Amino acid sequence: MSADKPAGWLARLGTGLRKSSGAITGGLARIFTHRRIDAATIDELEDLLITADLGPATAAKLAESIRSRRFPGDADASAVADALAAEIAAILAPHARPLEIDARAKPHVVLVVGVNGTGKTTTIGKLAAEMIGRGHSVMVAAGDTFRAAAIEQLRIWAERAGAGFHSGTSRDPAAVAFDAITAARAAGTDVLLIDTAGRLHNKADLMAELDKIIRVLKKVEPAAPHTTLLVLDATTGQNAHAQAQTFRDMTKVTGLVVTKLDGSARGGVVVSLADRLGLPIHAIGIGEGIDDLRPFSAEDFARSLVGLPPN
Repeated sequence: MSADKPAGWLARLGTGLRKSSGAITGGLARIFTHRRIDAATIDELEDLLITADLGPATAAKLAESIRSRRFPGDADASAVADALAAEIAAILAPHARPLEIDARAKPHVVLVVGVNGTGKTTTIGKLAAEMIGRGHSVMVAAGDTFRAAAIEQLRIWAERAGAGFHSGTSRDPAAVAFDAITAARAAGTDVLLIDTAGRLHNKADLMAELDKIIRVLKKVEPAAPHTTLLVLDATTGQNAHAQAQTFRDMTKVTGLVVTKLDGSARGGVVVSLADRLGLPIHAIGIGEGIDDLRPFSAEDFARSLVGLPPN
């Protein structure tokens, strides 16, 4: 994905994270206005970060980093916010990586996984549009065959993006995936995006389904899927960790997309996800428009999260 950062997008990122940043900036003002930065206020900061969905381990790490800094005697909440943004960016920076497409693969297969309702289908549509904008040819495959609504929604997104669409006639997701990669290879398509089901009420069935999809893909292309993308919904907060662990147990997740940051007071979960999982965060979603998925920038996100303007 391209790394451009238009001012309008940065403003929307700040707006989208306002629920999260408002809780943090309000807490910083409460803790540090007319009070020294000492052991007691740092402990309060740690509690604040936990309530902001950064998780206990990440909150403790950040609090310790702030504790070790030397602040002037007149330092206030804004000084702590600047320092906190820098420390959050340092955690995020190693994991902020664009989604790269191997132009030699033809197709580069992206398997998209996640719980139903996280925004997988819209994310696929937005990814398709972005990749087409970069000059790639794209096919989208409807592998969530158990929900007719999901197939139709994906068809609409593919049309909006200008991507090819494959649904097949089988209710077997693996058969759809096999036919799709065969068709994409024959057509010389650059990228194949495959949707999947996300029903966690029976994890054994879902694991077997994903295993079968991957096996049949490898019959056509041993390196497929080249990317396994997990889509997580920011509004679930710390529950996103449980979802991530479940899908990592099922398949080799290679990267994350975090959606619905515009409707959540739980943007801090992105920090704890990066800190605990160590997976690349390729993109974040702010809004429902086709252009509302952008490459993840550690510094921009960190500053927006604590209510600071971009540098």
